[in-house]
Amino acid sequence: MEKNNFIEFKKERDLGAIITDTFQFIRENWKAYFLTVLKIVGPFLLIAIAALVFYMFAMSDMFNDIDKIDANPGSFFSKIFSWVFGLMFVYILLYTLLSMASLYFIKSYIENKGNPQFDEIKANIIQNVWKFLGLGVLVTIVTVIGAVFCYLPGIYLGTVLSLTTSIMVFENKSIGDTFSHAFTLIKGEWWNTFGVLIVVWMLLMVIGQAFSIPALIYQFVKMGTMMQNDDPTAIFEIFKDPIYLILNVVSYVFQFVLYSIPLISTVFIYFDLNEQKNFSGTFEKIENLGNTNNED
Repeated sequence: MEKNNFIEFKKERDLGAIITDTFQFIRENWKAYFLTVLKIVGPFLLIAIAALVFYMFAMSDMFNDIDKIDANPGSFFSKIFSWVFGLMFVYILLYTLLSMASLYFIKSYIENKGNPQFDEIKANIIQNVWKFLGLGVLVTIVTVIGAVFCYLPGIYLGTVLSLTTSIMVFENKSIGDTFSHAFTLIKGEWWNTFGVLIVVWMLLMVIGQAFSIPALIYQFVKMGTMMQNDDPTAIFEIFKDPIYLILNVVSYVFQFVLYSIPLISTVFIYFDLNEQKNFSGTFEKIENLGNTNNED
């Protein structure tokens, strides 16, 4: 049964409509959406939080032992690299699963007329997780290379490739076809796409920073107190401070949740561009209208 407040994704939208409908979708489906995300991503989010806390403890211990750093700097930087590499792996997996949960939730929402099915979402994620990870690695490498050689190519590629996850989910293409189709889809619409993304990300940054303020205030106050200590390494003890850790964890969880906003808005962008280029939503409505008439 179709919900009365069902949001139609397959149509053209301007910047204002994309942002408005993104928040409307979250407002009307937040319970089912976040419950789905929690079931799929929750265990990995706990692992990521635990890894973050252990990382802070490890950094505090390493920086507090200055003599060992001077005696063996190679070992120090090796430990830093190991921690950074481990955290990167955990967070890449975490955000990949969040992207998949969000997009397959929307796909199920569309196909079931506003009634997403968890078993269907879970099955799609299990079936395509390695393909998504491969796409994520490819997109990251290409974007970073573009940013290293010149920052502008990185911005250009990042905007184009932001469409790849939606293409893979809604068109079920291979990694290579997804990658090339993103350039075809955005042709002639790069500036409009970039405009929507920059507004959404700026909005996300403003909201996200609001959640970071308590941790920053506490950090400045605590560090100001610790700087009065004769031992300069005492400042690193803040990484073990339970209040500081709790504030940072809470801030991170809220920012993680907020990451759903650009994910959902990117789906609206994808369908907007797809409708402009292929009229898929229009043709689907005509086909459904014909089927309805035939049944009558």
